[in-house]
Amino acid sequence: MSGHLVTRRVLADAALTVVIGALAMTTVAFDGDRAWLDYVLVAVSSAALGFYRAAPLAVLAVSTLFGAAYVLLAQPGLPAALPVLAAVHTAARVGHRGWALLASGLYLTAYVATGLTARDVVENAALLMGWFLFAAVTGLADRNWQAYLRQTEQRALEAERTREEAALRRAGEERLRIARELHDSLTHSISIVKLQAGVAVHLARKRGEEVPPALLAIQEASGEAMRELRSTLEILRTDEVMGTPALLVERARAAGLAVDLTVTGEERELPATVERAVYRIVQEALTNAARHAGAAKVRVGIAHEEGQLTVLVEDDGNADPSRPPTPGIGLTGMRERVTALGGSLHAAPRAEGGFEVRAVLPSGEAA
Repeated sequence: MSGHLVTRRVLADAALTVVIGALAMTTVAFDGDRAWLDYVLVAVSSAALGFYRAAPLAVLAVSTLFGAAYVLLAQPGLPAALPVLAAVHTAARVGHRGWALLASGLYLTAYVATGLTARDVVENAALLMGWFLFAAVTGLADRNWQAYLRQTEQRALEAERTREEAALRRAGEERLRIARELHDSLTHSISIVKLQAGVAVHLARKRGEEVPPALLAIQEASGEAMRELRSTLEILRTDEVMGTPALLVERARAAGLAVDLTVTGEERELPATVERAVYRIVQEALTNAARHAGAAKVRVGIAHEEGQLTVLVEDDGNADPSRPPTPGIGLTGMRERVTALGGSLHAAPRAEGGFEVRAVLPSGEAA
């Protein structure tokens, strides 16, 4: 998180605390002759709001208890509930709606117990109940709106990544097409030239004739051209450099996914097919976690063992063992890739919740 964003949040929290505190303290000042304890209770109830990001439940508890104590002690008017209303809103905003409703009920109970006339109690309690419900509903609405914004941003990032992958795939296909054209046409022609030049040189030497320098130059140039063309074709046929699982983890973290990477065992050079398979497995698993796991933590583990490599990607998201997902194109392609290498793949919800992808790949000559 950038320092500029942190500063903005600190200033916003301070502004909320100052505004609510000023309104509440003004209410106390104009609510008759109050003791110093009344000001302390209202000040603490308001000041706690400055920490709602770090500890929303603690802020809710402090604001509610001190606010209820002030109500029981001073029997104030309705505006004294402002700090508690703000705490209820912030608690509901982060998903603690049950605690928010409980705090609202506690404050209302304290207000009813102040001993006002029956009509005043009913009217004011009903009005307060409406305020608390409004605070909780707006908190939930704000939470849903923030979740919608995060999903929209995530979809935009996924669309950008998909476009990049499609562009890389098209570039790879074009390289293979060019390599095939060069191999089928140019390689054949150069081979014929080299062969004919070699035959001519051989016949000239066999007859004891002097080999023309131009013919030797053609033979040498054609051989060099064949070597350079083969080198070019190998480069064109080489799969694109995809990177490493660590790079995928960094990209996922930059996109907002909480990912941890653990590598165990003695790392050794792997066949290119295994490296590509590991990359694609981690890539697909992280993509699925970003799409379906919600605000989950993801763990990526790569274990180097004797003769095999184990890739584990698991999250603590929303997957339920009682409702296994229908394998899509990604999981099907992952399984086909692993099976083609002689490995095994397990992709299913975990018993404790969340989803797990475990692939065991041969890392030696069997790959």
